[in-house]
Amino acid sequence: MKSFVSVIKEGGVAVIRTDTLYGIVGSALDQHVVERIYCIKNRDPLKPVVVLVADYEQITSLGAAVTPSLRKDLDQYWPGKVSVILPVNDSSTDTHYIHKGTGGIAFRIPEDADLRKLIKETGPLVAPSANPEGEPPARTITEATAYFGDSVDYYLDGGEVTDTKPSTLVRITSSTKVEVLRD
Repeated sequence: MKSFVSVIKEGGVAVIRTDTLYGIVGSALDQHVVERIYCIKNRDPLKPVVVLVADYEQITSLGAAVTPSLRKDLDQYWPGKVSVILPVNDSSTDTHYIHKGTGGIAFRIPEDADLRKLIKETGPLVAPSANPEGEPPARTITEATAYFGDSVDYYLDGGEVTDTKPSTLVRITSSTKVEVLRD
């Protein structure tokens, strides 16, 4: 049986428990994988997704500039259950398929050290919640399997999620002002 890391590196889609909810995940570096996740979830094609990263280097690989002063601000939130929207430069990397024309990507460095280790191996992961659009988030792998069946390549059971709140979502503007979009 293949491992989670090999499935992701081969362009697959998986359901795993993130630090907040179960997520349907795949490589953020592969536009076809991201589009496949949108189809599987029946997600609004104009709605951006959160990207889980292991470190600041993975953020810059997707076109966001992390200055020393911004990093100091971000260190207040990460690792943790806060997703931060950062502006990206599409001229260095084409990330339109992630940010959907908003010009910013919501990044999160998860609290869970084991999850960060996996993301270090796989690269950045798009990670919307594991549920079809409009349905409640899956609290167990059994619920996720009932939602997606064979359309997902790999399921990794992380136990039951008892707190089904998504991550806090904030935007840090270039002037380092913080705007809370979802608490």
